[in-house]
Amino acid sequence: MKKKWLGGGLAFLALMAFPATVFADDGASNMVLQTGLNTFFVFMAAMLVFFMQAGFALLEAGSVRMKNAGHIAGKTVLTLGIAIVVFWAFGFGLGFGNGNSLFGTTGFFMTGDSMASSFDALSASEVSLSVKFLFQLSFAAVSLAIACGGMAERAKLSVYIVFGTLFMIVIYPVVAHWVWGGGWLGQLGMQDFAGSAVVHLTGATAALVITYLLKPRLGKYNKDGKPNSIPGHNQVLSVLGVFILWIGWFGFNPGSTLSALMDGFFGYVALTTNLAVAAGAIAALFISWAVFGKADIPSMLNGVLAALVAITGACAFVDAWAAVVIGAVAGIVTFFTAQWFERAGIDDPIYAFSVHGIAGIWGAISTGLFATPELVEKTGVGKPGLFYGGGFGQLGVQLLGVLGAFVFVFVISFVIVGIMKATMGIRVTEEEEMMGLDISEHGAYGYPEQMKLIAGAEAAKSASEMPSVSKPAVGTGDSF
Repeated sequence: MKKKWLGGGLAFLALMAFPATVFADDGASNMVLQTGLNTFFVFMAAMLVFFMQAGFALLEAGSVRMKNAGHIAGKTVLTLGIAIVVFWAFGFGLGFGNGNSLFGTTGFFMTGDSMASSFDALSASEVSLSVKFLFQLSFAAVSLAIACGGMAERAKLSVYIVFGTLFMIVIYPVVAHWVWGGGWLGQLGMQDFAGSAVVHLTGATAALVITYLLKPRLGKYNKDGKPNSIPGHNQVLSVLGVFILWIGWFGFNPGSTLSALMDGFFGYVALTTNLAVAAGAIAALFISWAVFGKADIPSMLNGVLAALVAITGACAFVDAWAAVVIGAVAGIVTFFTAQWFERAGIDDPIYAFSVHGIAGIWGAISTGLFATPELVEKTGVGKPGLFYGGGFGQLGVQLLGVLGAFVFVFVISFVIVGIMKATMGIRVTEEEEMMGLDISEHGAYGYPEQMKLIAGAEAAKSASEMPSVSKPAVGTGDSF
């Protein structure tokens, strides 16, 4: 009975999603129904990926101090708006339009399905071009959100606007074209099913550059270079944000099959995705427990995200047991690299490069080790991995793809942000940073009642200490 209700429901949704005129004759053909179902499936997957922006907003807001929470959540809406307009005008054509092995040269200012002939790289699926655009747009917006994470608590709002626009024109679309748009890495057979390298490594590498050029937040490091802890103001928000991202990833990975049918392969992709993230969460929590002597919740959250990032590229190529290994390794490696980058002077409030960059590298490389012959044949991309008798061929392609994407994004981002730093400036003043970006950039706090109480308490404390202290200390790690 449940199967009948499910089948009837899917058929109804297909009718709603597909033009009614195609059913005018004796009933819908199997091909028409299949197209309608797949189109609706991809549309819903795109909506899940778009909903990940809410996850990023909550995760980042919870990971920063109260005085910056409204700013960091609001910029998520801003960068999403930039991503939509710029990707529609230029990014989609550069990434997936017909062109050469480096970038596309057709399909700008996309106007709908009538432009399908400009996108040969997307012709393998019968899904509507407009829905394919929406799906690819959701991926591009996630990559930009990752890139902007490195700016937290100290970058000017104008930097998000300028860099976000350029990122969506000259950075993300180029890497996407290389792998998915008919470019040179795709021609070599690089395996990156849903974007460990294309989406996550690209965004994280840009975040690394921005984080380095912005320099650390006030009070993050002592004179001897030892880092201070600057905890986020609301761990519960961060946990909720991670849960939303976890759910959204079922649009990211299973949605990349572009089919609700095809023997239910999207279900298998969901299986490997879920196994990996569970392993990453457990492994990261246990390793933090062993190192810190306490089970660290932020480390576990990073383990969840790192495992999701790593399995993103491998989810359609590896066995279930390998997904567990990939997720666990991602959680452990991300824990140690996050500590290493912090000690090295890279102040990354949301650990963007450790979570999305290092885990993205591992995820892209992992298919060169674990890709099975059966799944490679099913997806039609690349060759089996080293552990399945494929030799070093596919592993070499994966390493080349990771290196190529990293170097390209790093260099272009460094040039763009370096020019911005020399001309317009990229960081707020010390005074603005101390008062918080909510008030300095927007004129209102995200938590107005609480911030007024804190500001009053700080003023009273400063007044009471005036006779004995020449001026109040600023930039401490526990500032609001």
